[in-house]
Amino acid sequence: MKRNVSGWLIFNKPYDMTSTQAVAKIRWLFGAKKAGHAGTLDPLATGILPIALGEATKTVPAVQDGKKLYRFAIKWGEETTTDDAEGIVSERSSVRPGGDEIRAALVTFTGAIMQTPPAFSAIKVDGERAYDLARAGEMVELQPRPIYVESLQLIEHTEEISHLEMTCEKGTYVRALARDLARHLGTRGHVVKLHRAAVGPFTEARAVTFEALEAAADRDSLLLPVAAGLVLLPEIRLTPEQLSAVRHGNPVLLGGASAPVALDSAWASTAGVAVALGRVEAGQFKPQRVLLG
Repeated sequence: MKRNVSGWLIFNKPYDMTSTQAVAKIRWLFGAKKAGHAGTLDPLATGILPIALGEATKTVPAVQDGKKLYRFAIKWGEETTTDDAEGIVSERSSVRPGGDEIRAALVTFTGAIMQTPPAFSAIKVDGERAYDLARAGEMVELQPRPIYVESLQLIEHTEEISHLEMTCEKGTYVRALARDLARHLGTRGHVVKLHRAAVGPFTEARAVTFEALEAAADRDSLLLPVAAGLVLLPEIRLTPEQLSAVRHGNPVLLGGASAPVALDSAWASTAGVAVALGRVEAGQFKPQRVLLG
């Protein structure tokens, strides 16, 4: 029997599990009617995969828009078809960059830049996933897209492998950055280790492993409230009268000297419980998605 359970599970995804598989397993364990995730994580990657259950699925875009923190390793000298260890080697180079060379090059890959996503990605091309086309042997040509990298640091370096840490906004592909950084340095390279340490408001501090989930006597106690995914957005606290109106999808006039006049995105609450997502226009909170329960 499926049930109406809502909240966020901060799943610590293991190696060699797809994001879709993770959602399906979590949904089955909780017996949830609805489930989704806030940002695909590659099968060979580990780390934070926020999984939304029930009403939390309505707040997924707010979490996806948050910053991501990645820790990854690049193996120098080999480029692969997938830009990670899953693919076959397509090009080789004998050049091995030094630590100072890498640090100097990282400036070029920080801030607002253009990036061509990997052919093996979830981006749709004429209605088909790019990775499906690439696996079928078709030539996939994706167009460069603007991304934003807030910070990029070299953490550890050896002749063959370098470890880096990156904070970035959504749409950034670590595999593509590694590929382009290697080419910029006059060599080739691919990602051999990828770990996501944070997504929006969620960090490893509340991450739960699959083993812990299976062993938990009360799995619901591992869930964070729906509002946990919204804490980076402005909060509108409703009066009882306003709550009734918003519950029915109606706008409400915000009072008080500190009330916002305009906000592109905000969430409304009562006693800390998320009630709706919406925006503020001309001093009115206008609900766009009402959260039940």
